[in-house]
Amino acid sequence: MMDRREFVRELLVDRGDLLVVPGLGSATYDVAAAGDHPLNFYLWGAMGGTVMIGLGLALARPDRRVVAMPGDGDMLMGLGSLATIGVKQPKNLVIVVLDNAHYGETGMQPSHTYAGIDFAALALACRFKHARTVARLAEAADVRALLHSGDGPILVNAKIDAEDVPRVLPLRDGHAIKQRFIEALNSA
Repeated sequence: MMDRREFVRELLVDRGDLLVVPGLGSATYDVAAAGDHPLNFYLWGAMGGTVMIGLGLALARPDRRVVAMPGDGDMLMGLGSLATIGVKQPKNLVIVVLDNAHYGETGMQPSHTYAGIDFAALALACRFKHARTVARLAEAADVRALLHSGDGPILVNAKIDAEDVPRVLPLRDGHAIKQRFIEALNSA
């Protein structure tokens, strides 16, 4: 298992103009800890919607690389999105599931991945171009390469420690987040 903050930091080093959609809770804290950026579209209270928002951005902006970064609970709640993505086949979308096998926001109860549900296998069944599971920080460089140039849709299931780390809270004003994101997207 990997240190979640270290893994996310490694993914977002030299991120360039990636559009990043972190899921609510710990995924948002991890992305914010890696460095706030105007092209981070933080979600507050959109459980299960992270991947679909990523899909919408990928379809609206096929000229840009989009990374959706849900936790395993968020991904489980939006599991049907994998089928929609499989049908739409966005070449510019990468999903990185931060899988600690627990529902971190509600008390660390074991999630379905703790019982063996395999997101990579589900993605492949939904016709993703690439899907894999990573569990070693040394694999972060390969994942970062996929974020910037892999032919999507791609899903990476990142097995991370279940450790509860301090929160790093980014901007919490939904309207301000949206405006900042739109301005950054339009200026690039």
